[in-house]
Amino acid sequence: MRLDAGRRELTVPDGVLLDLGATAKAAAADRAAARVAGELGVGVLVALGGDIATAGAAPDGGWQVLVQDRPGDPSCTVRLPGGAALATSSTASRVWGRAGELLHHIVDPRTGRPAARVWRTVSVAAFTCLRANTLSTAAIVAGRRAPEMLREMPSRLVGRDLDVLLRGGWPS
Repeated sequence: MRLDAGRRELTVPDGVLLDLGATAKAAAADRAAARVAGELGVGVLVALGGDIATAGAAPDGGWQVLVQDRPGDPSCTVRLPGGAALATSSTASRVWGRAGELLHHIVDPRTGRPAARVWRTVSVAAFTCLRANTLSTAAIVAGRRAPEMLREMPSRLVGRDLDVLLRGGWPS
Protein backbone atom coordinates (compact mmCIF):
# COMPACT_ATOMS: atom_id res chain seq x y z
CA MET A 1 0.00 0.00 0.00
CA ARG A 2 1.13 3.55 -0.64
CA LEU A 3 -0.21 6.71 1.02
CA ASP A 4 0.26 10.06 -0.69
CA ALA A 5 -0.70 12.44 2.12
CA GLY A 6 -0.36 15.54 -0.07
CA ARG A 7 -2.98 14.26 -2.50
CA ARG A 8 -4.91 12.44 0.25
CA GLU A 9 -4.70 9.25 -1.79
CA LEU A 10 -4.17 5.64 -0.73
CA THR A 11 -3.14 3.14 -3.41
CA VAL A 12 -3.80 -0.53 -2.74
CA PRO A 13 -2.25 -3.22 -4.98
CA ASP A 14 -4.54 -5.29 -7.21
CA GLY A 15 -6.01 -8.22 -5.31
CA VAL A 16 -5.60 -6.58 -1.89
CA LEU A 17 -8.75 -5.73 0.06
CA LEU A 18 -8.73 -3.21 2.86
CA ASP A 19 -11.46 -3.63 5.49
CA LEU A 20 -11.98 -0.49 7.55
CA GLY A 21 -15.16 -1.86 9.11
CA ALA A 22 -14.24 -1.45 12.77
CA THR A 23 -12.53 1.90 12.33
CA ALA A 24 -15.26 3.24 10.07
CA LYS A 25 -18.00 2.04 12.44
CA ALA A 26 -16.37 3.78 15.40
CA ALA A 27 -15.84 7.00 13.44
CA ALA A 28 -19.45 6.83 12.22
CA ALA A 29 -20.71 6.50 15.82
CA ASP A 30 -18.67 9.58 16.82
CA ARG A 31 -19.91 11.62 13.87
CA ALA A 32 -23.55 10.56 14.23
CA ALA A 33 -23.64 11.37 17.95
CA ALA A 34 -22.02 14.78 17.39
CA ARG A 35 -24.34 15.64 14.53
CA VAL A 36 -27.56 14.69 16.31
CA ALA A 37 -26.51 16.52 19.49
CA GLY A 38 -25.43 19.57 17.49
CA GLU A 39 -28.51 19.80 15.30
CA LEU A 40 -31.13 18.94 17.90
CA GLY A 41 -29.44 20.29 21.03
CA VAL A 42 -30.05 17.08 22.98
CA GLY A 43 -27.92 14.45 24.63
CA VAL A 44 -27.54 11.36 22.49
CA LEU A 45 -26.05 7.87 22.67
CA VAL A 46 -25.28 6.06 19.40
CA ALA A 47 -24.51 2.32 19.55
CA LEU A 48 -23.18 0.51 16.47
CA GLY A 49 -22.28 -3.07 17.32
CA GLY A 50 -19.75 -2.91 20.15
CA ASP A 51 -19.06 0.79 19.56
CA ILE A 52 -20.83 3.45 21.62
CA ALA A 53 -20.43 7.22 21.29
CA THR A 54 -22.23 9.92 23.25
CA ALA A 55 -22.56 13.65 22.73
CA GLY A 56 -24.34 16.46 24.51
CA ALA A 57 -25.62 16.23 28.06
CA ALA A 58 -26.05 12.80 29.62
CA PRO A 59 -29.16 11.90 31.60
CA ASP A 60 -28.95 12.30 35.38
CA GLY A 61 -26.53 9.64 36.61
CA GLY A 62 -24.91 9.26 33.18
CA TRP A 63 -25.66 6.89 30.32
CA GLN A 64 -26.23 3.40 31.76
CA VAL A 65 -24.46 0.84 29.55
CA LEU A 66 -24.38 -2.94 30.00
CA VAL A 67 -20.95 -4.35 29.14
CA GLN A 68 -21.17 -8.03 28.19
CA ASP A 69 -20.16 -9.86 25.03
CA ARG A 70 -21.99 -13.19 25.09
CA PRO A 71 -24.64 -14.72 27.37
CA GLY A 72 -22.88 -16.26 30.35
CA ASP A 73 -19.88 -13.91 30.08
CA PRO A 74 -19.14 -11.63 33.03
CA SER A 75 -21.17 -8.44 32.87
CA CYS A 76 -21.24 -5.03 34.48
CA THR A 77 -23.16 -1.83 34.02
CA VAL A 78 -21.18 1.40 33.70
CA ARG A 79 -22.22 5.04 33.72
CA LEU A 80 -20.78 7.15 30.91
CA PRO A 81 -20.78 10.94 31.10
CA GLY A 82 -21.84 12.97 28.08
CA GLY A 83 -19.07 13.07 25.49
CA ALA A 84 -17.65 9.68 26.50
CA ALA A 85 -17.35 6.61 24.32
CA LEU A 86 -16.94 2.87 24.84
CA ALA A 87 -15.79 0.12 22.50
CA THR A 88 -15.47 -3.63 22.97
CA SER A 89 -13.37 -5.96 20.84
CA SER A 90 -13.92 -9.71 21.06
CA THR A 91 -12.32 -12.99 20.09
CA ALA A 92 -15.49 -14.87 21.13
CA SER A 93 -17.86 -13.30 18.61
CA ARG A 94 -17.48 -13.63 14.86
CA VAL A 95 -15.70 -16.98 14.89
CA TRP A 96 -15.54 -19.72 12.29
CA GLY A 97 -13.66 -22.92 11.56
CA ARG A 98 -13.85 -26.38 13.06
CA ALA A 99 -13.36 -27.88 16.51
CA GLY A 100 -9.77 -27.44 17.60
CA GLU A 101 -9.16 -24.62 15.13
CA LEU A 102 -11.69 -21.86 15.68
CA LEU A 103 -10.59 -18.58 14.14
CA HIS A 104 -11.77 -15.04 14.88
CA HIS A 105 -11.81 -11.77 12.97
CA ILE A 106 -9.03 -9.73 14.67
CA VAL A 107 -5.85 -10.21 12.67
CA ASP A 108 -2.34 -9.76 14.04
CA PRO A 109 -0.57 -7.77 11.30
CA ARG A 110 2.76 -9.39 12.24
CA THR A 111 1.51 -12.86 11.30
CA GLY A 112 -1.51 -12.28 9.05
CA ARG A 113 -3.40 -14.74 11.28
CA PRO A 114 -6.02 -14.19 13.99
CA ALA A 115 -4.45 -12.74 17.13
CA ALA A 116 -3.67 -15.16 19.95
CA ARG A 117 -6.69 -15.72 22.20
CA VAL A 118 -5.28 -14.27 25.40
CA TRP A 119 -8.36 -12.09 25.95
CA ARG A 120 -11.97 -13.02 25.30
CA THR A 121 -12.98 -9.35 25.25
CA VAL A 122 -11.38 -5.99 25.85
CA SER A 123 -13.52 -2.90 26.51
CA VAL A 124 -12.06 0.61 26.60
CA ALA A 125 -13.65 3.93 27.58
CA ALA A 126 -12.31 7.11 25.94
CA PHE A 127 -13.50 10.50 24.72
CA THR A 128 -13.95 9.25 21.16
CA CYS A 129 -15.26 5.93 19.98
CA LEU A 130 -12.50 5.83 17.36
CA ARG A 131 -9.85 5.95 20.11
CA ALA A 132 -11.69 3.42 22.27
CA ASN A 133 -12.05 1.03 19.33
CA THR A 134 -8.44 1.42 18.25
CA LEU A 135 -7.18 0.68 21.76
CA SER A 136 -9.52 -2.27 22.40
CA THR A 137 -8.51 -3.90 19.11
CA ALA A 138 -4.80 -3.17 19.68
CA ALA A 139 -5.09 -4.76 23.15
CA ILE A 140 -6.45 -7.97 21.64
CA VAL A 141 -3.45 -8.04 19.28
CA ALA A 142 -1.03 -7.13 22.11
CA GLY A 143 -2.11 -10.22 24.05
CA ARG A 144 -0.21 -10.56 27.33
CA ARG A 145 1.21 -7.03 26.94
CA ALA A 146 -2.30 -5.51 26.93
CA PRO A 147 -2.61 -4.78 30.69
CA GLU A 148 0.60 -2.73 30.65
CA MET A 149 -0.42 -1.02 27.40
CA LEU A 150 -3.79 -0.03 28.93
CA ARG A 151 -2.58 0.73 32.48
CA GLU A 152 -3.70 4.40 32.25
CA MET A 153 -6.81 3.84 30.09
CA PRO A 154 -10.18 2.96 31.65
CA SER A 155 -10.44 -0.62 30.42
CA ARG A 156 -11.89 -4.03 31.21
CA LEU A 157 -10.16 -7.17 30.00
CA VAL A 158 -11.91 -10.55 30.18
CA GLY A 159 -9.58 -13.52 29.94
CA ARG A 160 -10.22 -16.85 28.29
CA ASP A 161 -11.07 -18.20 31.76
CA LEU A 162 -13.63 -15.36 32.22
CA ASP A 163 -11.52 -13.64 34.90
CA VAL A 164 -11.92 -9.85 34.73
CA LEU A 165 -9.02 -7.38 34.97
CA LEU A 166 -9.82 -3.66 35.39
CA ARG A 167 -7.32 -0.93 34.47
CA GLY A 168 -7.09 2.86 34.57
CA GLY A 169 -10.14 3.69 36.67
CA TRP A 170 -12.73 1.65 34.74
CA PRO A 171 -16.02 3.60 34.99
CA SER A 172 -18.50 2.58 37.68
